[in-house]
Amino acid sequence: MQDKGQLKNYLDKKVALYNQPSFIEKDPVSVPHLFTKKQDIEIAGLFAAILAWGNRTTIINNSRKLMSLMDNHPHEFILRHKETDLKRFLHFAHRTFNTTDLLYFISFLQYHYRHSETLEDAFVPSMHYKHETVEQALIHFQHYFFSIEHPLRTRKHISTPERHSACKRLNMYLRWMVRKDRNGVDFGIWTKIKPSQLICPLDVHVARVAERLGLIGNTKSNWSNALQLTASLREMNPKDPAAYDYALFSIGASERL
Repeated sequence: MQDKGQLKNYLDKKVALYNQPSFIEKDPVSVPHLFTKKQDIEIAGLFAAILAWGNRTTIINNSRKLMSLMDNHPHEFILRHKETDLKRFLHFAHRTFNTTDLLYFISFLQYHYRHSETLEDAFVPSMHYKHETVEQALIHFQHYFFSIEHPLRTRKHISTPERHSACKRLNMYLRWMVRKDRNGVDFGIWTKIKPSQLICPLDVHVARVAERLGLIGNTKSNWSNALQLTASLREMNPKDPAAYDYALFSIGASERL
């Protein structure tokens, strides 16, 4: 499948197959889909993305549990909660994400939303984002996220290209917030970043598929390969390369290449 025309046709068909409302139910994106208020979608989406490693059913269940602990009004809870309300989170954990991490996330989000109407500003504080990719937005977010006093252990939960991470979960989150089409899986509620600037989420599973398709040269899940993969996908769809995330993820998860 080395011919680019054939490869594009193959991947376009997979995108059309998987970029459908039926995709939502069994994917972490189902968690922000519980909400309609912009800030609730942003907060639910961030937590669902950060918790998105391991079994998908467990990811979704724990993310929904977290939203329930916030009375299913996360933005209101973030802004209005009292110190005593935080006791309900003392036994929450998902893999290595524990209470200490969660309480800092809540603290940061409260700090941010007291100064801003949208979490988009945490990635792009200026009016417009002019870089070729979201690399600088991810770097800015990681610096800003830890700009207030924080536990050192929590730093591992917010990746950054500066450490050569593929930033899979944050790139997935940005895809949710930025991409917009008629299929309704992604939200498209952020406008400073264009879909053409998104980086395709890359993990070990997607890397294996991408390497077999000749889109990257090896199966390493790092920032360099995330850039290379996106550059290859941009040749097929310059305006929306991250759309192929549906195809690559789903091929790796449910099909034999």
